[in-house]
Amino acid sequence: MVSRVMVTSAATVLALGGVALGASSAQSASSARSVPSTGDMVTEGEGLPLGLPGLPETRSTTVLQPGVTLTRIERGAFDVATPWVVELSIPSSASSPDPDAPPRSVQDEASAQDLVRRLDEAGFDAEAQPVRQPAVADVPAGVIGYRVRLTDQFASKSAADQDVARLKAAGFSGRSWYSGWDGGSLDKGHWAVNVLTVDPRTFRGDLGGTFGPDLENRETTTALSAYAHAKAAVNAGFFVLDPNAGAPGDPAGVGVYDGALESEMVAGRPALVLHETARHTAVVRPEWRGTLRTGGKTLRLDGLNRVPGLIRNCGGDPSDQPTFRPLHDVTCTDPDELVAFTPVFGASTPSGPGAEVVLDRQDRVVRVMDERGTVLGRGERSVQGTGSLAEAIARLRQGEQAQLRLTLTTPQGGQLVRPGVNVINGGPQLLRSGALHITQAQDGMVHPGDPSFAYGWVLQRNPRTFAGVDGQGRTLLVTVDGRQPDQLGLSIPETAQVSKALGMQDAINLDGGGSTAMASDGRLISHPSDATGERPVGDAIYIR
Repeated sequence: MVSRVMVTSAATVLALGGVALGASSAQSASSARSVPSTGDMVTEGEGLPLGLPGLPETRSTTVLQPGVTLTRIERGAFDVATPWVVELSIPSSASSPDPDAPPRSVQDEASAQDLVRRLDEAGFDAEAQPVRQPAVADVPAGVIGYRVRLTDQFASKSAADQDVARLKAAGFSGRSWYSGWDGGSLDKGHWAVNVLTVDPRTFRGDLGGTFGPDLENRETTTALSAYAHAKAAVNAGFFVLDPNAGAPGDPAGVGVYDGALESEMVAGRPALVLHETARHTAVVRPEWRGTLRTGGKTLRLDGLNRVPGLIRNCGGDPSDQPTFRPLHDVTCTDPDELVAFTPVFGASTPSGPGAEVVLDRQDRVVRVMDERGTVLGRGERSVQGTGSLAEAIARLRQGEQAQLRLTLTTPQGGQLVRPGVNVINGGPQLLRSGALHITQAQDGMVHPGDPSFAYGWVLQRNPRTFAGVDGQGRTLLVTVDGRQPDQLGLSIPETAQVSKALGMQDAINLDGGGSTAMASDGRLISHPSDATGERPVGDAIYIR
């Protein structure tokens, strides 16, 4: 069944599975009896809060299975008048927060003005422009720095690229940039939004997460959907991409799959909790603990199913460098760690200096090695020790009891490691109890001394994947295409506003950019931004 709606005026209405999103129970019952049929048009609601008010917006809803709908929203249209610009990399100077840092897209005002002066001397007209951060839950509104752009605007990327080449020949560095990707700008579009809605009242399938055959290798969202025999799927949490940051595919944050804890927390970050029945979906900030107890002594674990010494997105313990707090897209390090492994990690555990102990189902030591790296059999688990902690592992003996305990709980003490529960990493939080609540700093999306990170990751438009739960207990999984002239994407503030407009009460941002993908009936229905097509990812959320 497909319904199609044209939205052009004042209060937001979104028909999902025959129910107006965000409506009261009485309104929902009424809406369920009056879903427009294919081709019908309505004029209620101004649609999503994107671009100019009153942009045309179409919404079509398809029932994928009982309790599951796919709504496709098209807002605005590609505007040939939206220009390309050229943005400069600004060298650090004595006035910069970090004078030794490489050139960045955003610097302090003095460094930006100095570059403008040097560009003028070389025959290029440019200006320094303030970059403004809107107020969020933990970051005040204000100017975070300045960018430098040529004053000329261009009708095409190729025209902008010619000036980028001229700049390079003159000793400067810059990039072509489509101005429609500037977050918050009043563009005419286009935006493509895909919304999967799961209603627990009529849903009789499984809602969960999967990493595929193993943790340490990546697969595309469509491949993970096929692996789970899913009706639909979206990409899920952050993961290791660079081998220098760990094992590619390993979740860079918490991961629970059908009740099995397979990846530890980035401490303090939010996570999406999903139950296989689609009931009680929630955004929480879990607490994890791992211990190895032997001989009356308890050793605290640093991680689970990751390369020891490499903590992607940080958020570990006080011995980690440069920080124990969350710091997105940064790999913290620690030479002295204890990390546990389960058979799902991969063909073998990571190899290298240190020690490793293998335990059976009864927590008995079955072998101890003075080098790391082994194949785990069914039911076996291991713990690796590096640096000063290797000795604690190496002195264990075969047949000895060594109790390995891994727990993940809600702040209220509720157990999240139990059958049917899935926990997906993400951040920042977007909504709390129906109100905008963007935890940008708490979740590591502010890099001290480097405003360029927040500029590119938070404030500019990118493809996004996000999820949440609405006032009726329905789970919403959403993708928005981006990084293409006809697919503008969203900034993080816009992502939160769209979540609210879709009726969510609690919402969280998941992995985006080139990872953003949605599959339905085994077919990719979003438009990935990577030039190579759909990106292999760490895990996916599936509906089957």
